[in-house]
Parts: sequence; structure tokens; C-alpha cells
Amino acid sequence: MSEAQNRKPIRRSVLFMPGDSMRKISKATQMDVDSIVMDLEDSVALNNKDEARRTVSEALNTLDFGGSERLIRLNSVNTSFWKDDVAATVDARPDGYTIAKVESVEQIQLVSRALAEAESAHSWPEHSIRLLAIIETAKGIMNLREIAQANQRLDALMFGAEDLAGDIGAKRTRAGWEVFYARSAVVTAAAAYRLQAIDMVLADLNDLERLEEECSSARELGYEGKIAIHPRQVDVINRVFAPSPEEIEQARRLIQAHDEHQTAGSGVFELDGKMVDMPMVRMAGRVLEKAKAAGLLKDD
Repeated sequence: MSEAQNRKPIRRSVLFMPGDSMRKISKATQMDVDSIVMDLEDSVALNNKDEARRTVSEALNTLDFGGSERLIRLNSVNTSFWKDDVAATVDARPDGYTIAKVESVEQIQLVSRALAEAESAHSWPEHSIRLLAIIETAKGIMNLREIAQANQRLDALMFGAEDLAGDIGAKRTRAGWEVFYARSAVVTAAAAYRLQAIDMVLADLNDLERLEEECSSARELGYEGKIAIHPRQVDVINRVFAPSPEEIEQARRLIQAHDEHQTAGSGVFELDGKMVDMPMVRMAGRVLEKAKAAGLLKDD
């Protein structure tokens, strides 16, 4: 069992690497990245699917991923490839699979049943292999409420803006208003059903300023991390999605003040000229939880 299987995952950076490149997968394992997704879908040519499956299985069996979560992106359940993807890789026991182009509850349940059979055959704990659903079509957006409740092993929703834009006939822009509704819908559904929300790809690998802008806006919307498609994007993503020292200190002060006022029998109180109520206290608690998960704050 990997280190990642023993902890609740933090997913600030979710780095996709081609499943048919051992060199690139190995490079990813040397980075400070929260989740590594070995891709068997878009980045692998049709005539190289079998080789990619073998490479991914070998990587899982031979490479030290450290604290990085080990994920595999399956081909769409609407194709015949996904069953071979699972069959060729599940014995190497990844931490989870991401399902591309999720549009229905049935797609998630179909994969979950295949994983349940593997867990039973290997005497692994039930639901120990996680699922992450990539929402990247109009139908997926319309069915978000049902998808988010589809299965106990579902852990996160990931937003795929590029495929969505193509599906609805939109033109991608820097401002992103053409995908804003869907982007908001994904993070809202995730929050409603206690799932993590992972933000969209930035295809321009060289525009790190825009990447920081997108990370900041995603965090403001409530996303907990962002997909990366190149190693150079990881540091920016990790930094923006981790609480800053100032945010950590402010959260600690707020929690301390809240505890003191609770002891004194006071509910709502003032701190730094602002009224503090329970939603703000809960938000401060989440900041400290994220700081601990990112290794920025030790448990008391």
C-alpha cells in the first residue's frame, strides 16, 4: 500500500503524464506534486494503448512515488478501451482512477463494480481504490447532482473546460466567461456532496502569469486544486492553493479569539474591526486543515 493510500489526499496539483512514457512518469515522481495521473486516454495514440498499459503497470510496481497520489486516467467508459485499462493495471494497485467524460451515474457505477471485483479478489479493503470524475461535457454538467452522489468511492470532481467548450460550441477566451457557469456548477456540486473540486487545465504552458490568475480565481470559487499538464506548472499551483503564512496566522488568531469568547459566553464578536460569526470560524478552521495537509503547520 502506498503512502498516499494511508492518508486523506491533498490535491493542490494534479499532474497528468502520458502513460506511455516511463521517462516522464519517473520525472513526475521526483517532483513535489500531490497527485500524478498516468494518462491512458488523450495523450496515448490508439495503436499504443497496450504499451501504455504495460508502462503504467511497470511504473506502479517499480517506481517510488513518495507521497504523491498514484492515479490512472481511463479511456472513456463510452469506448471499449476502459475495461482493458483496468484489467491491465489494477493488480499493481493504483490509489485511484480518473474517469474521462463522465455524463451519468451508470458510468461511475460500472467502473466501481470492476474495482470491487479486484478488491475482493485481492482481499483489499472495500472502496480502497478511489474514483475521480472528469466533468467535460454539457450532459455531464446537467447531471452533476446525480453524478456527485453516484458512488461511495467517488472522491473528487474535475472540471475539463477545453472539451466542454468544444461540446457546446464555445470559443475559449482568457476571461473564461464561456465556461464560467459550468466551472461554478462543478465546484458547487462538489461542495454540496463533500467532494474535492479540481480546476481546469491551462493549455498555454509558458504563461505562468495567467496560470497564477486562474489558480487564484479557482481558489476564490472554492476549488482545492488544479490540473497541470507540464511540470513547470506545478510550483505555481502548489503555492497558490496552499494557505499563505499571513492567512495561517490570521486563521490561528481568529480561532483563538473564538475559543476565548466561547469560554466567556459570547457568540458573535469583533476582531480587527470586523464582526466574526460561525461561517468565518469554520473557514478559518479549513485554512488550518489545509495548512496541516500541505505540511505548513504541525498538529498541536
